[in-house]
Amino acid sequence: MSLIRPELKKTLTRWRDVLTGFALAGAGGWIVTFGGWFYQGLGLLIVALALGLSFVGWRRLRFHRDGQAAGVVEVTEGQITYLGPTGGGFAARTEVTEIALAFDAAGRAHWRIAQTGAPTLSIPVSATGADALFDAFVALPGATPARILAALDRRPHQGPVTVWRRNDRPALT
Repeated sequence: MSLIRPELKKTLTRWRDVLTGFALAGAGGWIVTFGGWFYQGLGLLIVALALGLSFVGWRRLRFHRDGQAAGVVEVTEGQITYLGPTGGGFAARTEVTEIALAFDAAGRAHWRIAQTGAPTLSIPVSATGADALFDAFVALPGATPARILAALDRRPHQGPVTVWRRNDRPALT
């Protein structure tokens, strides 16, 4: 039996990176008050790192979408897997050529992941485990978190948007 209500526990779990960053920033601010150059420098370093952690946590929080879309997403070292009731598939991160945010006929958003040598993978934005896609997308070369997050603010009438495309460079030989 837990003393914390499930709704509160879920909310605190989603906000944990931001809250941890703020708590560490407070500890860093407290260390600054010890006096002396060493403690002031150490405290400011801790504050800067903590605010960076909060910023990254805020971006991940913005990527999260509430909803009960069918299916489960799992991201492992080099593979994105989606298992849904009517479909699914996988995409190797090295084979991904394009990521776009599109909408189905009902207006629900989904990630469309194109890859070489395999069919396009479509993952609902609010599928279980879809939060892990943020780190997978940002790790791609040239991907910008701001563009990915801005795509999530689009409405169905604005149509699909490509958030990342692989830039293949020709061989030098």
